Amino acid sequence: MTTAIELGMVYAIMALGVYVTFRILDFPDLTVDGSFTTGAAVAAISITNGVDPFLTFLMAFVAGFLAGVITGLLHTKGRINGLLAGILTQIALYSINLRIMAGPNIPLLGEETALTPLKSAGLMGGAGSIGIFAAVAILLGLALVWFLHTDLGLALQATGDNEKMIRSYGVNTDNQKILGLALSNGLVGLCGAVVAQYQGFADIGMGIGLIIAGLASVILGQAIIGTRTILVAVLAVVLGSVLYRVAIQLALMAGLDPNDMKLISAVLVVIALVVPQLPIFQRRKALLSRADPAGAAAAGAEAPPSSATAESAAATSAGGDR
Repeated sequence: MTTAIELGMVYAIMALGVYVTFRILDFPDLTVDGSFTTGAAVAAISITNGVDPFLTFLMAFVAGFLAGVITGLLHTKGRINGLLAGILTQIALYSINLRIMAGPNIPLLGEETALTPLKSAGLMGGAGSIGIFAAVAILLGLALVWFLHTDLGLALQATGDNEKMIRSYGVNTDNQKILGLALSNGLVGLCGAVVAQYQGFADIGMGIGLIIAGLASVILGQAIIGTRTILVAVLAVVLGSVLYRVAIQLALMAGLDPNDMKLISAVLVVIALVVPQLPIFQRRKALLSRADPAGAAAAGAEAPPSSATAESAAATSAGGDR
């Protein structure tokens, strides 16, 4: 179970990226399956060529960032449907990843990685490593919260909430979409680099179906904790990533076939989506809203920005466009 919690904290970085496109930008991005492997491939090939393992995290983020930019350009400038744009980038990345690794996989056995000191100290698989990975995930989450409260971040939120409204204030929504997709896939690529160093190899198939894990993390966490503010929503994503991995571990411990893991993931997502819509949960939500009007007001942090805020965001974006 300790390993499941540890993995949950590691994959929380990827879940934060999925949160940006799925919840903030309201964009169905399937680039994730490819950009995750790209981050892992860049980190692995760089480490085997003597690059500092910590520097590979930045390189993986940039690689994922560029993958997101490509999806954004296909959608905004090429006028390709968002879902199809993500699929096209994901397919292209499969070949690119093979070229980066010069093969289907790269082992990191005997290589110095960023996690080698933890393994040497015997901290992996215990409370020490969980604490370190949790700190990294929470710090990245807080950085994301800070960004989403800047003028640029507010414009990004408004683009996902009401694209026509924020465009009327002069914000270039195409640029906001590209930025959101780039940031999302940058985080996913960073997670790929961490996972490659964590498990000791990069493999061409390691990102297959990863979008389901990301969606499950976002939906599970926010179904339990809620989304009253951006901070609560982000922390819910981190918790959801852990709960998802724990649920998978419990399913395997119960005797389910490991080959059914993708099926288990899909069922978890369906449950997380359907259960909150049941009448009993809807009534409970309504009662909580009446009992705690202040909490309902706090949810305004997720709502489209006010006119003054939108004008400020528009001014910032317009200034950047010039």
